Amino acid sequence: MELRQLRYFIAVAEESNFTRAAERLRISQPGISAQIRQLEHDLGATLIDRSGRSASLTSVGEAVLGHARAALAAAEAARHAVAEVNGLLRGRLTVGMVTACMVTPLFDALASFHRAHPGVEIALVEDNSDELIEQIRSGVADLALIGTADEPPQGLEAMPITSERLVAAVPFGHPLAEPVRVTLDDISAYPIVCLPQGTGIRAVFDQACAARGIRPNIALQASAPSTVAHLAQRGLGVAVLSESMAVQYEGLQTLVIDDIQTLAVLSVVYNAGQSAALLELVAHCRQAFLGEPVKRQVPVTADLAAG
Repeated sequence: MELRQLRYFIAVAEESNFTRAAERLRISQPGISAQIRQLEHDLGATLIDRSGRSASLTSVGEAVLGHARAALAAAEAARHAVAEVNGLLRGRLTVGMVTACMVTPLFDALASFHRAHPGVEIALVEDNSDELIEQIRSGVADLALIGTADEPPQGLEAMPITSERLVAAVPFGHPLAEPVRVTLDDISAYPIVCLPQGTGIRAVFDQACAARGIRPNIALQASAPSTVAHLAQRGLGVAVLSESMAVQYEGLQTLVIDDIQTLAVLSVVYNAGQSAALLELVAHCRQAFLGEPVKRQVPVTADLAAG
């Protein structure tokens, strides 16, 4: 069993397709197929069901996937440890961000980090917050910008960036546009347009509705806040967004939702036991988001990277 075989297996599992996995890894499709068959031979079990139109995991494959990710994370940690002792870090950092991220300080942090340490490759992934949290915990990603309800996730290092209340947004002329404040009952009388499950804002909204026994009509949902706002502008439903999101769009009246007290929290999260490169990236995030000066985490002679 080789680490590259585990990496290929994970790619096929995530893409549900051998060709897309091969394109993602920049290798030939026959090559990735042969290596996974060798892995299956070594383990004595079939990991990928190839009978359908997509490549799906068998029950054994499902059981192996978490161990494969943990093995790759452990190998990366070993490389980090050796590199840090030698003072020569090489590799890359994987940074996650919520889908359709428009939080520009994150881009500023990545740019300043890249200028300071051009030898470190940065890979970006987009997903919803729940998935990004799992990627950090499993070692697939090193750092992520995520949204949660009220508090950052437990068990991870977190740098809270903002916390704000949810608002309803409706076009001018909508029956709800006159009062400045509304309740969940008020807005639930109309179709709702919101972000999908797995996002911090949706978690806050769903928890508030569940606590009051309200079952809203989620008419439309979209990953990009701008799409949610544009749908609401066209009268397709009441948008539920954070206040800073809603005020960006002309033609929408923002209304405080009185009975949602839980805050939507935006945080940068990462795992404890960080590499020196990750600590450097965290420092650049602190500078971009919080205005804190960057303090060098490793000797000037070290070439920073993440393994």
